[in-house]
Amino acid sequence: MDILVVGAGAMGSLYGGRLRESGYNVVLVDIWSQHIEAINANGLKIEGETGVQVISIPARFAHEVQEKADLLIVFTKTFHTEKALESVLHVLHDNTVTMTLQNGLGNIELLEKYFPRERIIVGTTNFPSDLVGPGYVRSLGAGETVIMQLDNCGINRVEAVNKILNDAGFNCKVTDNIYPFIWEKVAFNAAMNSLTAVTGLTVGQLGLSADGRNLAFQVADEVLNVAKSKGIVVNKEKVKEMMDEAFIKHFDHQPSMLQDLKAGKMTEIESINGAVVREAKKIGCAVPATEVLYKLVRVLEQSRENHTTRYISG
Repeated sequence: MDILVVGAGAMGSLYGGRLRESGYNVVLVDIWSQHIEAINANGLKIEGETGVQVISIPARFAHEVQEKADLLIVFTKTFHTEKALESVLHVLHDNTVTMTLQNGLGNIELLEKYFPRERIIVGTTNFPSDLVGPGYVRSLGAGETVIMQLDNCGINRVEAVNKILNDAGFNCKVTDNIYPFIWEKVAFNAAMNSLTAVTGLTVGQLGLSADGRNLAFQVADEVLNVAKSKGIVVNKEKVKEMMDEAFIKHFDHQPSMLQDLKAGKMTEIESINGAVVREAKKIGCAVPATEVLYKLVRVLEQSRENHTTRYISG
């Protein structure tokens, strides 16, 4: 099976690299030239708990890819999804299966513009991964992947993808209802990503403070209350356990939102906290802590944009 990973950041590189190492034909697609050059010149470095592994894997700009993709894995940020899909349409065929393991809400709707539901697999992952530098990611700790085929239509495609991910060690399982997992992941990210982004702390440092833990739990509860109001059955205790575990096992992890702010990039705040705030307003559900964190991250984004504009114009 020929696999194309679009969005070779921390998570895309981790998944693509491990899939390549497990024997699959994988190509990474990204727009960061230094990252692409480093991977092609020196291999992809993945640092784990047992050391650094160097994996030989091709990295390309989208227009350079010629191989037809049987499986397209989308790891871009939500606001880049449509542009990313447009850039690889030339290597897709009538049976290409597309899988999103992206953060946040709204990704399914974007994929449905380009693919029939029976060829869309939706999933979540809680594997930690940090982008250390060009061609170098760090993943300390384990996780799981949960996936679902949007519409079976008599052809089961999800089991083949399940096997591929398990071959690469991604602890994958198939579900017939992905939406609780999506909302539980959104609750986790709305708390952890936004709080680490505004404080500059790692996950573990945030957990050292009782106030930090309690605020994280409050945000998660708010998000899960929105899900419950929408008729989605979620498990609050499970999410709290995930967060408690992350505070310890992923102590040094810097979530992507914090990494993006430090790098001067746009974050995924709109598809995580922002999306929750908008859904909450539709159904009249209060999410005060989630909304404050949403606004604070936006302030930080805008301050960097304004600083860059002043620097360039001055």
